[in-house]
Amino acid sequence: MTYQAFLIKYSEIGVKGKNRYIFEDALVRQIKRSLYEVDGKFIVKKQSGRIFISVEGDYDYDEAVKALQHVFGISAICPTVVVPDEGFDALADAVVKYVDEEFEDKNFSFKVMGRRANKQYPMTSMEVAAEVGARLLDAFPEMHVDVHNPDKIIYVEVRENIAIYSTEIPGPCGMPVGTAGKAMLLLSGGIDSPVAGYMISKRGVTLSATYFHAPPYTSEQAKQKVVDLAKLVAKYSGPIDLHIVNFTDIQLYIYQQCAHDELTIIMRRYMMRIAEHFAKENDCLGLVTGESIGQVASQTMQSLNCTNAVCSLPVYRPLIAFDKQDIVDISEKIDTYETSILPYEDCCTIFVAKHPVTKPKLEAIEKHEHNLDEKIDELMKQAIESVEIIKVK
Repeated sequence: MTYQAFLIKYSEIGVKGKNRYIFEDALVRQIKRSLYEVDGKFIVKKQSGRIFISVEGDYDYDEAVKALQHVFGISAICPTVVVPDEGFDALADAVVKYVDEEFEDKNFSFKVMGRRANKQYPMTSMEVAAEVGARLLDAFPEMHVDVHNPDKIIYVEVRENIAIYSTEIPGPCGMPVGTAGKAMLLLSGGIDSPVAGYMISKRGVTLSATYFHAPPYTSEQAKQKVVDLAKLVAKYSGPIDLHIVNFTDIQLYIYQQCAHDELTIIMRRYMMRIAEHFAKENDCLGLVTGESIGQVASQTMQSLNCTNAVCSLPVYRPLIAFDKQDIVDISEKIDTYETSILPYEDCCTIFVAKHPVTKPKLEAIEKHEHNLDEKIDELMKQAIESVEIIKVK
């Protein structure tokens, strides 16, 4: 069957009360953005607890569905037949025709779910469901009703027109991007940080990102790997301004001046400082990292306390209590895993100490950072001024 419409369901938006229209409007904008590069002419409209997408002419069905599955806020995508409201007999005939064309084998159990969004319609939702079910039994005797555990559910929604559908393709749920402010993601080439970007964006947060590059110790392939990861996250989050910071001189200076068991913590603190600088420049309301408690030495509670201490903005860690397998599962779902495991190391893995401190004391770290006083401010300034910004779509 060729579908010329989609009914879009949302879940969490529905509990937003008087502010719901703000989230609906944001969802409409994100749907339009997602469909912009799909072949076809799509018209997106709000309608009483639903979003409707109508299509004029030919279009790529598979690409349209794939694009919609990247839009946060959508709980289900329903390919829909829409017919005009010309009375109940016409409605029932349209449902019979739909079932006849949609299901070659009619030997299944079913129930009809009616929804009367148009309160002027002369029948209630229950009456619509019962009468349509009776018409289907008359037309297809091999079908039978099971209201508790049916093989198929036939949905009939009475609105300005009549919407008929039976398929619900899962969406990513969450909240529409752009409804919860903006944050700066510390993006590396690993598995965790792209997942963190996906997770925070799922709550409606718009993203910028910062990546710390260390040539010649990290290659151009490592940089491209991060750009590719940003592109995969951007399918969900929308466009990302990726700040690529040359971190080599800062890392080498820290390596020369500080105890090697504290290298990771001190480097991480300077990454946070630089990322926060760009966050404030870009009106971000916080930083986002892929850290999970205890996963590595720099992610113990004591280590996180030391890195947090340099930030005035909040640091959001959506993966904080996740097991590694939890993170891997999500990375596979959003197609970042295969890119993340490419063998191009980032600066975090190049300068790792053999025996990093796992329970650093903040006072000691702050004291030892004074070893950097002679040159660190100038190196920070150079790194910030030489930043490369790539607009990732």
